[in-house]
Amino acid sequence: MADYILSCCSAADLSIKRFMKRNIPYLCFHFELGGHEYLDDLGESVYPEELFRRMIGGESVTTAPIHVDEYESFFEKYLEAGNDILHVTLSSGLSKSYHFACVARDQLLKRYPDRKIYVVDSLGASSGYGLLMDTMADLRDSGMSIDELYQWAEEHKLNLHQWFFSTDLSFYIKGGRISKTAGFVGSVMEICPLLNINSNGELVLKERVYTKKKVIQRIVEQMEQYAQDGLDYSGKCYLCHSVCMEDARAVASLVERRFKNLNGRVEIFPIGVTIGSHTGPGTVALLFYGQKRTC
Repeated sequence: MADYILSCCSAADLSIKRFMKRNIPYLCFHFELGGHEYLDDLGESVYPEELFRRMIGGESVTTAPIHVDEYESFFEKYLEAGNDILHVTLSSGLSKSYHFACVARDQLLKRYPDRKIYVVDSLGASSGYGLLMDTMADLRDSGMSIDELYQWAEEHKLNLHQWFFSTDLSFYIKGGRISKTAGFVGSVMEICPLLNINSNGELVLKERVYTKKKVIQRIVEQMEQYAQDGLDYSGKCYLCHSVCMEDARAVASLVERRFKNLNGRVEIFPIGVTIGSHTGPGTVALLFYGQKRTC
């Protein structure tokens, strides 16, 4: 058993059961829905299905990062117990969580100068961030020290590829990411944007693909192009989705047919509130390891 704590935030979008099984404690983001405040606690307060149903019904949702004092309290309980900490945050390209965690770290190191507190910017989101955590838990359990694991994370986090597509443009319009005119034309022409998270941890548009059928093919083609060892890829592969399980399963089936050496089956998780409130329903993400992201 490692003598340090490997932790993250709820925006890694794995299940509570998975986090408990892997011994990864986590902090929860915050969100407001319909005038009420909740924790993004992996569906315990609001199930993803309910979130998107209420969003479609017109209720607004806003999210907030974990505050400095929350990070400080979370870290300190482990420091008091004699543990060092390696904490991984949601991408700094999407949230201030990395900055706030670093502020808490710096304050605590003044009081615990003999302890180690490492903070890693995942440069990832949702279950891509979760796949990084799962891999790091494997390495921790294999005996890797906190210093070695911190170095591994900094050297390999950009090897994680995170590709997304969306079949529903309504919340991209509402959030101002595309204009109403472009959104209307896109919806009529069945345009499905294909996006990825770049080397700065930002979600960027890569292509506009016509029809759901073609974008499902196209996202798997990205894995063929970028996965480590191409079609011989032997690592883990995750998918996550916002209430479009049928589309996620279609992608998973295609991946499993083309990649015969996967480490287990493709695992599918729901997109949580923190990311889902911005993408809306109809989003699928494909997550795997490959050559280092450079743009």
